[in-house]
Amino acid sequence: MAPTNERHMNDTSSKASASPAEPKGKRPPVLVDGVTLNGPTLDIREAESFLRDAMPIIMEEAVWKATDVKEKVCEWRSPEQLKDLLDLELREGGEAHPQILQRCRDAIRYSVKTGHPLFFNQLYAGMDPYSLVGRFITEAINPSLYTYEVAPVFLLTEEAVLQKMIEIIGWQEGGDGIFSPGGSVSNMYAVNVARYHHCPDVKVLGLSALPRLVMFTSQECHYSVAKAAAFLGIGTNNVYVIPSDKRYAAYCCLLLVTAAYSLPFMVNATAGTTVLGAFDPLEEIADICERHNLWMHVDACWGGGALMSKKHRYLLQGIHRANSVAWNPHKMLMAGLQCCAFMVRDKTNLLQRCHSAQASYLFQQDKFYDVSYDTGDKSIQCSRKPDAFKFWLMWKAIGTKGLEERVDRALAMARYLAEEIKKRDGFRLVMEPEYTNVCFWYIPPSLRDMADGPEFWRNVHAVAPVVKERMMKKGSMMVGYQPHGDKANFFRQIIISPQVSREDMDFLLDQIHSLGMDL
Repeated sequence: MAPTNERHMNDTSSKASASPAEPKGKRPPVLVDGVTLNGPTLDIREAESFLRDAMPIIMEEAVWKATDVKEKVCEWRSPEQLKDLLDLELREGGEAHPQILQRCRDAIRYSVKTGHPLFFNQLYAGMDPYSLVGRFITEAINPSLYTYEVAPVFLLTEEAVLQKMIEIIGWQEGGDGIFSPGGSVSNMYAVNVARYHHCPDVKVLGLSALPRLVMFTSQECHYSVAKAAAFLGIGTNNVYVIPSDKRYAAYCCLLLVTAAYSLPFMVNATAGTTVLGAFDPLEEIADICERHNLWMHVDACWGGGALMSKKHRYLLQGIHRANSVAWNPHKMLMAGLQCCAFMVRDKTNLLQRCHSAQASYLFQQDKFYDVSYDTGDKSIQCSRKPDAFKFWLMWKAIGTKGLEERVDRALAMARYLAEEIKKRDGFRLVMEPEYTNVCFWYIPPSLRDMADGPEFWRNVHAVAPVVKERMMKKGSMMVGYQPHGDKANFFRQIIISPQVSREDMDFLLDQIHSLGMDL
């Protein structure tokens, strides 16, 4: 940072405007409403000193220690305890830098370390160094992706990433896309674009001009599909759910008959369900959509990573026939939160036509450069973060081959864990894993001689919450659990990070047994 007295040092126009009688750099103060406007109010040297002191704390505490398997995943405190520790009250006056630096240490200390090798709680994990540096850069530059003039590098990298992802999906004639703030928003994009495609008057005339619209989705879909129907005025009762134990074609035909006096417009398919990691039959769904003129959207937010693997992309066989795809590289590919692409198999500017508001203060058509690079009007947002850049930088660093190796290793590790579960007393798989979701029950010794039945499963249902509480308070690891349909609570182990080893999988099972053996 340049010191204040060097400000505008190369600005010859300001020198020319100064009075010859004024000493250099000693102009009289300018007051407006009692506020002095000469020079910046930020002490540049003090700000630089603070940044130099803060960055080592971030690197040591939030990067190195937070990814060290010998450190805790979390240091659990109750909400009331944490409120006291953090001193959350915002006061009239500011605090000195040493106190602010301690605030930084405390924020890191009491946060969950999602880059830790033993963090398995969500559909994201691990820490990629190239992606992290990409995030440092974009946070420092603080751009917004509406126009090329304010974000030239980041708009071009987003375009490059989208083109490559579209190629990997298999849309040989190309497509279009935008990065969104989350997979839920990508799925909302899909519903909105599908509706506009079928009923373009909705943009101007609204819902009153539409027939009753209905859409179809599998039972295991993400809850954002129902939220999208509610948010966009379609209504959750008009989302027809296809049971996972039914053949798609036969059941869809039945529902199409049931949906008489309405306009079916869309099918949402899921490639990698949140809990079980299951994949809908995309080829079969594509046949139905083509036969009945339905928009086919594939929610591949979680399972899209398998497209990078020659060995495992069969899981998404038929995705090239979809009209739109949601895919989150921040999940299996470790691009860092958030990194979510929404793409359409369309070359007619459908995204632009559906969402454009033509704000004249941003999207002037008489600019001095090619305004086709001003892509912000395709988005439902105005301000938009450069989420693709970190993925681009990581991809440049490790290559497509490196991403493929990560996916293959994660699925191999899931297979290893599933086989270990089968060997151990007291562990039982919920189902054979299709992806890297390994779902299983832990049955403590006190229940192992009990016959399967309602009482047995009531007791098993109570095990996972207690084990989870104990692991959180110990800080040893984090694994999610949940019930599912009529199934008792079970653990859902998610494997993503290349930092995870076979020894970590063994530790996971040993630790669950150690924490729950007395139940």
